[in-house]
Amino acid sequence: MIENSRLFYEEKVAPMIKEKFGEYESRIAVGLSGEGSDCFAFDDDISRDHDFGTGVCLWLTDEDMALFGKALQEAYDAIVDEKERSYLTENLRKRRGVMTIHDFFSNILRIDCNTRECAMSTNQWMMLDHACLATAVNGEVFRDDLGAFTSFRNLLLGYYPENIHRIRIAEKMHEYSASLQINYARCMTRKDTVSAQICRLRGMEAAMELFFLLKKVYPPYYKWMFRALQDIDEKGEFTSRIQELADEKCNLEAWEDTKYNPNRLNLKDRL
Repeated sequence: MIENSRLFYEEKVAPMIKEKFGEYESRIAVGLSGEGSDCFAFDDDISRDHDFGTGVCLWLTDEDMALFGKALQEAYDAIVDEKERSYLTENLRKRRGVMTIHDFFSNILRIDCNTRECAMSTNQWMMLDHACLATAVNGEVFRDDLGAFTSFRNLLLGYYPENIHRIRIAEKMHEYSASLQINYARCMTRKDTVSAQICRLRGMEAAMELFFLLKKVYPPYYKWMFRALQDIDEKGEFTSRIQELADEKCNLEAWEDTKYNPNRLNLKDRL
C-alpha cells in the first residue's frame, strides 16, 4: 500500500536522512513509483504471494549518486534489514532503494532518457508503449525539493504530443476493427471458435486502450487494465459493455447456415 510506504518514509527513512545525510537532504527525492501493483494502489491479499513489502524509492542525480549514493544505500538497507520486521522480499529490493533519476526512467521506458534536459524526441515517444508509461508515472512522490525527478515525471504526465496521440488512436482503431469487426466473423463462419475467442480478446483490449487514449491516461499492464478502466470511467457505461463482452458465451448456433459477408453484421450473434 502506498500509505504504508509513506509511513515507512516518515517514521524510518526521513529521520535517517536527516541524521546521516542532513547536508544532502534537499537533494534526495523520495516516493513510491515503478513496477508492482502497490505502486498503482491495486495490491490486495492476493498480491502478497510475490514481490510484496514496504519500501520506498530514493532518486538522485548522477552526480549525487557518485557523491553519496553508496552510503545512502547502505543506510537504507540497514533499515530494511532490521530484525524485528522484514520490509521487503528479495526481488522487491531491486525496485526500491537508491537509484538515479536517469536509470529509473530509462529502465522502465527502455530508452535512454534525457532527464538532465527534461526532453523526449518524437522517435522516443513512438518507441514507447502505454504500459511502460503508466509504470513510469504511477504512485506518489513524497518529497522532491530539487524538482529534477518531478520535472521529467511531469513531462510524461503531460501525455503524448498531439501527432503521436493521433497515431496511437488510429493504430488502436485498426486493431479493434480488424479483430472484432472483421476477423471474429470470419473465424466464426469457419466454426473456428479458438481463433474467434482470440479475436474477441484482442478487440476488447484495443477497445479499452482506445478509451484510455481518449481520456489521455496511460493504461497499465494488461492484468490491471480493467481495474484501472473502472477508475476513469465515471459513469461506468463503457466498463459495463466490456464486462458484458467478456461474459458473453461463444454462440456457434448463430452461425449455422450463415455465409460470411464483410459488409453485413450477423446480428444473430450478440458479440
